[in-house]
Amino acid sequence: MLLLASDLDGTFLGGNQQEKEELYRLIAANPAVTLVFVTGRGMGTVQPLLDDPFIPNPHYIIADVGATVVDGHSLEPIEPLHSEIEKRWPGAEAVHQKMADLPALRLQPVPMERRVSYFLDPGIDVSAVERRAAEIGCEVTVSAGKYIDVLPGGVNKGFTLRHLMEMLHVPEDEVLVAGDTLNDLSLFQTGYRGVVVGGAEQRLIEATAGQSQVFQAQRHGAGGILQALYHYNTIPNGI
Repeated sequence: MLLLASDLDGTFLGGNQQEKEELYRLIAANPAVTLVFVTGRGMGTVQPLLDDPFIPNPHYIIADVGATVVDGHSLEPIEPLHSEIEKRWPGAEAVHQKMADLPALRLQPVPMERRVSYFLDPGIDVSAVERRAAEIGCEVTVSAGKYIDVLPGGVNKGFTLRHLMEMLHVPEDEVLVAGDTLNDLSLFQTGYRGVVVGGAEQRLIEATAGQSQVFQAQRHGAGGILQALYHYNTIPNGI
């Protein structure tokens, strides 16, 4: 059995066409593989992928940098985990009010639930954003040197994946996580085996260097995930 929990942009959707075709075929041909999308995208930009016949449909979707978790087929929230995240969220309006005296912050024009996302423009004082977020029980994730996400307290990709795996009773040695930016760091702090794909954000590479359970791939995107499957001797056809 294998549960692949993968970031999307730059990871599962990255790499060249041949590598994507190979990975997607492996997944589609093996019912022993469970696929989880773990993404910073909101559901509004994840759903079009579900209608793409080229991309395998996930069994579960963790979106909004961990603040949304749904069944990949019905798109119904996974309970009670979804409600636990909701309880930790003070609301977007509370975040906007708390950040109002930081006029340099620009809101990202993307669909989002239980999070508020800004651009990391030059001159932004991230520590000031973190202090204000903490005052209303939220935390801050920075990624790709471009984005700032204000999230419910304690919630991130790793938190939601870990709790989902516990709900599903998935053994730790059957999980493989994959990512390429700093907002994926929490995935590699779960203790699961992982792959940082080629072309990843330098800060993520440095933060995971030397971790025995994290494989640093050379190939980008889907190619890096394929490398990891061979590295860990977890080829789906052999499951």
